[in-house]
Amino acid sequence: MEDNSQARMRIRSTRYAKYWCAYHFLWIPKYKDTLIGEVAEYTKGIINKIINELGCENLALDVMPDHIHVFVLCPPRLAPAYVVKYLKGKSARKILQKFPQLKGKVKHSKLWSRDYFVATEGNVTSDIIKKYVEEQWLRNEED
Repeated sequence: MEDNSQARMRIRSTRYAKYWCAYHFLWIPKYKDTLIGEVAEYTKGIINKIINELGCENLALDVMPDHIHVFVLCPPRLAPAYVVKYLKGKSARKILQKFPQLKGKVKHSKLWSRDYFVATEGNVTSDIIKKYVEEQWLRNEED
């Protein structure tokens, strides 16, 4: 049986691709003192729900008073720019619906700053590449 870290690092599959596309996203609210208390808890839950809706896996999620940090594993068909735009857009709508009092705090219904940070996690070693190539050759021989 795999331990949790081994299961987490297991390469994922779609019908035609093997992948490990892990992205770190970070963004900030447009105004300070927005992500506290009940709003912070709801934000964490709604972002997790949106991650699942996208078909991604939540590896880590932190809602801090001054920023959101998301570490997510996504299928290769989803571009990082699309993922973060979707997360920010849908979460802002849901949060402002749930907490209408925030609308007085934020101008023009803009909950998040426009900017974001994204970084990829590098896990590809020469051993992984060699293993993948060998597996593909074996598969081709069977076909």
